[in-house]
Amino acid sequence: MPQIDICFSPIMYPAYQNTDAVVVIVDIFRATSCICTAFANGVKSIIPVETIKEAIEYKNKGYLVAAERNVQKCDFADFGNSPFDFSAEKVKGKDIVFTTTNGTKAIHAAKANKIVVIGSFLNLSAVVDFCAESGKDIIVLCSGWNDKFNLEDTLFGGALAACIQEKYKYEVKSDAALVAINMWEKAQTDTIFYLSKSEHVARLYANGFESAITYCLQQNIMNVVPTYKYGYIRL
Repeated sequence: MPQIDICFSPIMYPAYQNTDAVVVIVDIFRATSCICTAFANGVKSIIPVETIKEAIEYKNKGYLVAAERNVQKCDFADFGNSPFDFSAEKVKGKDIVFTTTNGTKAIHAAKANKIVVIGSFLNLSAVVDFCAESGKDIIVLCSGWNDKFNLEDTLFGGALAACIQEKYKYEVKSDAALVAINMWEKAQTDTIFYLSKSEHVARLYANGFESAITYCLQQNIMNVVPTYKYGYIRL
């Protein structure tokens, strides 16, 4: 029977290496929520890069670039890291280069895996079904914040683990997955309240991005499963 596990931070990922597993990248606030929104609005592809230098090089080649560091949009970029930046009018049919503080780092940490998908609360059910159809073990890779644990990504991991365990009878054996499921059981009736004292919620409020919190915690409003392969994220 396949199993699901949760890695709390990219810095921990080497201890979880299983290149045959499906890796679900999650950065609820806000990178993976932005990526899912962009694909729901018709973006052609997203090229995730790790560094500002790489993003600037792509910008100089004429690419549209979304770039964020420490919550704020980079001054050279066309987009920041807000889901509201990725409207259909701006992204439909386009290729966009993307770099963020945490989310794109997590994507690159898992790039050796055969199947890497982008998860968020926005496409939770679609990701659950995709993972189950693969029949493979699952690792939820939380982006965290600067390699540290955060609540919102782990909460998503708990939601995914609880859903796939109930619907498809996946095994949950690790302490990390058990903790995340316990968090989800406590939080699911009011995720906004549960996360209200979290570090990143405070960070978003301090920088004027509170509207993104409510948006990113919506569940199952889109049926897209973006997949990373060979340097590109595509459907």
